[in-house]
Amino acid sequence: MHIRAPSIIACGLSLALVACTRQEPAAEPVRAVRTMTVVADGAGGGHEFAAEVRARTESRLGFRVGGKMVSRSAEVGQRVKAGQALAQLDAADLKLGQEAAQAAVRAAETSYALAAAELERYRELRKQGFISSLELDRRESGLQTQQALLEQVRAQAGVQVNQAAYAALLAPAAGVVTATEAEPGAVLAAGAPVVRLAHDGPRDVVFAVPEDGVAGMRSLLGKAAALRVRPWVGTELLPATVREVAAAADPATRTFQVKADIGEAALQLGQTVTVLVELPRRDGVTKLPLTAVTRLQGSSAVWLLDRQTMTVRVQPIVVAGAEGNAVVVSSGLSPGQTVVTAGVHALTPGQKVKLYEATPVDPTPAPPADTGRR
Repeated sequence: MHIRAPSIIACGLSLALVACTRQEPAAEPVRAVRTMTVVADGAGGGHEFAAEVRARTESRLGFRVGGKMVSRSAEVGQRVKAGQALAQLDAADLKLGQEAAQAAVRAAETSYALAAAELERYRELRKQGFISSLELDRRESGLQTQQALLEQVRAQAGVQVNQAAYAALLAPAAGVVTATEAEPGAVLAAGAPVVRLAHDGPRDVVFAVPEDGVAGMRSLLGKAAALRVRPWVGTELLPATVREVAAAADPATRTFQVKADIGEAALQLGQTVTVLVELPRRDGVTKLPLTAVTRLQGSSAVWLLDRQTMTVRVQPIVVAGAEGNAVVVSSGLSPGQTVVTAGVHALTPGQKVKLYEATPVDPTPAPPADTGRR
């Protein structure tokens, strides 16, 4: 035991010395980055949107009464005239209701005629003094009641006549059938859509714009020929006027729908066209490549390079939109500053960097290998 004690003590001291020795952290690597110098520029020009030609008025037509649909003559793509029959309900019950209402009218007319004749007799009796004035007033009141009942049943009969007429679905205007939504044999509730009709007349081009383009579209509302429409077939440009801009974004695409009036241009419904929008030029903005912009703490930012210390720092910016593959920055940068455009994903504030230099390629071709053959 006494012989091994010194060795044990020496091992303990060596372990303690190792544990107390502080290891220096590894130096942070100097990353290579690409940069560009900020210069004042201008933004604007044109934007293009894919659009679809639609009718200004497109109605989803349905019967005004419920019942079983027995026929439908309208088909998709069919042109119809105003007043043309599109579909038909089984009108048997409606006709029975009409006949019952007409019978009620005849009964009310008979009761009214009897009350009027009795009133004439009672007026003669009053002249002769056989009845009192109160009795005559009662008979006149009864005649007025019969007259009101007659007017009521006549109105109800008119409703029944209209109900029977509603068994036929008629086109409210000339147009093209764009969809059918019910088939013969179906029992439909009042107002259930049966046919979709695109009315003849003015046409719209409908397209979607991102959030940063809504303000510009609203500024063009009502301005004649503010847009140009180019069909995919042909090169003719048609004038268009912004007629409507959606107040809320589509929940799925987060874009805003815009409708532009093209009048009665000779374009087919559903045809795809390109809408050209000329935006006013904005001076004093900066354009950066998409790779230069990052998101930090929920806002847009770039990395600025200090050339004296070769370190980087974060600079928040305000993005005004996009133009091709470039981001338009409206504020946050000044001309002459150096912005990192590549390698931004791995930077930290105050980190030292170096400028990226591409390895030169020797244009001299390599000599052929010696195979040893003579």
